[in-house]
Amino acid sequence: MKFQLNPQQQAAVDCCDRPLLVLAGAGSGKTGVITQKVVHLVRQQALLPEKIAAITFTRKAAREMRQRVARQLGEQAAQVWISTFHALGLRILREEAERLGYRPGFSIFDPQDSLTLLREILHDSATREDLERVRWQISAWKNDGLGPDDAPGEPNTLEVFRGYQERLKHYNAFDFDDLVAQPGALLTSDAECRERWQWQFRHVLVDECQDTNSCQYRLLRLLIGARTGLTAVGDDDQSIYGWRGARPDNLEQLQRDFPDLSIVKLEQNYRSSGTILKAANALIAQNPHTFSKALWSELGEGDPVALRPCQDPADEADQVVAAILERKFTRKAQPGDFAILYRSNHQARALEQALRGHRLPYRVSGGPSWFERGEIKDLICYLRLLANERDDAAFLRVINRPRREIGAGTVDKIAEAAARRDVALLAASRHLPATVAARSAARVRDVVQWLDDLKAAALTPGQMLQRVVDDTGFRDFIAREAADEATGRSRARSVDEFVKWVSGMDGGLTEVIQQLSLGDEDSEDASDDRVRLMTLHAAKGLEFPYVFMVGVEEGVLPHRNSLDDGQLEEERRLMYVGITRAQQSLTISWCQARRRFGEVSDEGVSRFVAEIPDELVHRHGAQDVSSPQTAKAHLAGLRDMLGDL
Repeated sequence: MKFQLNPQQQAAVDCCDRPLLVLAGAGSGKTGVITQKVVHLVRQQALLPEKIAAITFTRKAAREMRQRVARQLGEQAAQVWISTFHALGLRILREEAERLGYRPGFSIFDPQDSLTLLREILHDSATREDLERVRWQISAWKNDGLGPDDAPGEPNTLEVFRGYQERLKHYNAFDFDDLVAQPGALLTSDAECRERWQWQFRHVLVDECQDTNSCQYRLLRLLIGARTGLTAVGDDDQSIYGWRGARPDNLEQLQRDFPDLSIVKLEQNYRSSGTILKAANALIAQNPHTFSKALWSELGEGDPVALRPCQDPADEADQVVAAILERKFTRKAQPGDFAILYRSNHQARALEQALRGHRLPYRVSGGPSWFERGEIKDLICYLRLLANERDDAAFLRVINRPRREIGAGTVDKIAEAAARRDVALLAASRHLPATVAARSAARVRDVVQWLDDLKAAALTPGQMLQRVVDDTGFRDFIAREAADEATGRSRARSVDEFVKWVSGMDGGLTEVIQQLSLGDEDSEDASDDRVRLMTLHAAKGLEFPYVFMVGVEEGVLPHRNSLDDGQLEEERRLMYVGITRAQQSLTISWCQARRRFGEVSDEGVSRFVAEIPDELVHRHGAQDVSSPQTAKAHLAGLRDMLGDL
């Protein structure tokens, strides 16, 4: 079905003769606009699909965009470059790795691999906290487009940075930040390469432009040549990722870089009631703006915003559950209609206890990805080692999984031999030093020979992975290693599902491994009928009929660390994002007292609540729920009325 455009959306689609910034408010249909513009460029502007790039931030968003384009362009949609920044950078690196001194078949190191590499550099003198601090600092420098020679910092840390980059190159590997930083550096320094990639694209569309960091913006700017069109879509009011390097002032930078920039504002909201939008507008108006806008809706005024003071987190959880049960009874709402949003993950505990106590199904979003499960990382490392034998991190992970009685001492001797000869661990394992015991040497040679035979076999990545599982008894090993039988069965099923998933992927071993290394987001299932618990950051891009924002207190939202860092405006934007997730009903609650680090804090309601006009709210007080005991009694009564609903 074709997306019906309002006049502002149509103007954004039609603007193709000059650079364009689309200021897209929450719930204003920006994904539909981007989709329709891609279709317009192909059908009305006669651009070849492969000359169009649409860049977003998550694989889920890219997947949704690709599906929407495919519904209108059919097979042509596969030729459009629809991807995340990191996936686009990966495609560039696949074609240009040799210009950076890398060989084909490079590995991508995940954060754990990076920590292992830093420990090699710092030896055992650094704590886990030290390693994390250095990793975050290196990541921040890369996201700012800085290398070891131009980053500002302590000489010792810069020397670690330099050693880290040298070892990555020795292992023929990039880390996750390099997927954007290295293409940017290459296009900056290599004019011929830059011109070729600018000719690759005739129009570039970028979603969530306010979330770009310096490095991502530089790559975007480098891809825009004299003949390349640009459509940037963003909302400075929803920029909430400053802690990971996002720069909302990149929207202002667009005006300086493109003097003929056109601006179209999408202010009609298709999600929320008028009252909710007025509350959001009043709140965000307290922030300074380069671009002003005000959301509006044709969906009616709706319920007032409910404000609920609570005694403590347990009382707050009981009041939230009572409100959910009441709406189930009075409005026939289903559990999946509700979302509970909070500033920090630790706030979920009391809510989970209350939901469990009243048999309400729930799901905590933002947990570990499937790709972070130990058994999946083991299998990915097997494939990584088969694709790149210089991947020492992968070698160290799999050499004893399943257990082969190859001890740490043997591995240390292999590492010493590798360092002396300046070769990878797998190469050193083919010519073991005489100091390795005969039985251990035989086991190592068996593994190496098996890996060499497997690599030489004419197998697809899925077949290769199945051989790994079958030949090593990996599935049974994972099940036996589990703490209990149920966990063992779950892990064994996870192995089977992963093998099946890889078997359905396109491309050779190198391409599959590089795609796996990008990971994936936890898919959002619209049919999942459970109450959703998540942080405000995780809620961005989602919507729910009934939203509860809990813990809206000074020191929590705005968070005290953000206040110390001068990030009050971003905290207000975070509150704004939470408000604009609600479609029909919004409840904001706070605790009079909350225990933090063993001490009771009573900083009180957030300053943000006072920024919502009184005429838009309904204040619940002592006459509604006056004590935890009253709340529990109210819950019990609702439970009795609902029975087992």
